Amino acid sequence: MGDTERRFVEIGNPLESGTLVGPLIHDAAYKVMQNTLEAVTDEGGSLVIGGRRRLEDEAPQAFYAEPAIVRIDRQTDIVRRETFAPILYVMPYDNLDEAIALNNDVPQGLSSSIFTNDQSEAERFVSAEGSDCGISNVNIGTSGAEIGGAFGGEKQTGGGRESGSDAWRSYMRRATNTINYSGQLPLAQGVDFTI
Repeated sequence: MGDTERRFVEIGNPLESGTLVGPLIHDAAYKVMQNTLEAVTDEGGSLVIGGRRRLEDEAPQAFYAEPAIVRIDRQTDIVRRETFAPILYVMPYDNLDEAIALNNDVPQGLSSSIFTNDQSEAERFVSAEGSDCGISNVNIGTSGAEIGGAFGGEKQTGGGRESGSDAWRSYMRRATNTINYSGQLPLAQGVDFTI
């Protein structure tokens, strides 16, 4: 199969319709991606597809990279690290308990996702026994921060709970205040104490 036939997403100018992958932010980000791919293969992982630089002739100052899929049989320090590059790690698991444990065994906790047709698996993943991320998705990819959602972050991502849209409420004391400017003393529910 030819190289162009194996491309699975459109890489290019993110302002153009149909483009799914834009460039990395700079050369250093591309080098971090390459170093990560090298380190994960040293740890026993195998690069299934991707990871190469693209559009170098057309845009020599930009750092377009193919998204990479890496198969690895165990959780490692490299896999746990947030690389900020298009790398997907694929790991086998035997049951949902093991999959949830792998999901939660990272220092980050912004967003997570499960793909399943089993309703009990979906409900377990979004429950307190499931994903420990601030955002848990079912049958849709991870989304990053949800502006307006009742979430700020978990563990080392998202700025913590205090960055969430509802964080101000923890600093407030709810109260109901009523002010009567009439000069009379009305009683609740129209009660009349005539003496």
